[in-house]
Amino acid sequence: MQGSSTTIVIADDHPLFRGALRQAIGSLMPAARVVEANGIDELNETLAVEKDVDLILLDLTMPGVQGFSGLISLRAQHPELPVVIVSANEEATVIRRAIEFGASGFIPKSLNVDAIGTAIAAVLAGDTWTPPDIDLTATEDKETADLVRRLATLTPQQVRVLMMLSEGLLNKQIAYELAVSEATVKAHVSAILDKLGVDSRTQAVIAAAKIGVTQRPSPANVD
Repeated sequence: MQGSSTTIVIADDHPLFRGALRQAIGSLMPAARVVEANGIDELNETLAVEKDVDLILLDLTMPGVQGFSGLISLRAQHPELPVVIVSANEEATVIRRAIEFGASGFIPKSLNVDAIGTAIAAVLAGDTWTPPDIDLTATEDKETADLVRRLATLTPQQVRVLMMLSEGLLNKQIAYELAVSEATVKAHVSAILDKLGVDSRTQAVIAAAKIGVTQRPSPANVD
């Protein structure tokens, strides 16, 4: 898989870091094709036309993404496509949660180019790669683990609706943003409440925010 047929998409809104990832990939697989996207919308547009992508390198914090929402949406829409999270957040809980939500690996942005190349090669070979000092067997409380499982069942459109609910948008506003009817939005909201096992929109937002699905990037992490 390490020949000219390999296509890797880098989704990150920092041009300098995209350049570093491109360098890491180029040193490992000189013949590989690298496609860049600076936000979730551009990534979705890329995936609509690129039919033979082998790997996505996804930043947790970029335009159109709140916490793990981008990962959940990608896994629901493209379950066969490996996604590796690339993030400046190196907390063990965040890394474990990314894997629970279906990521094939987690690359801290602090890694050097050689280590990044090693991680990418491992995932392309079919393995899961995380920093060696992270204990993936550590368990969270039963309630949180159940919530992670429930959130992973949301469809891409339900993830988008949940993100908009977290921003305080009304059904009418969500319908306008998604170019659908209010009845469709109501159906999505009902499905979200059912899947998360909660009784209200507020409870759904609180539940998602609890494990970082709809957490807003801090000002320090926003360009």
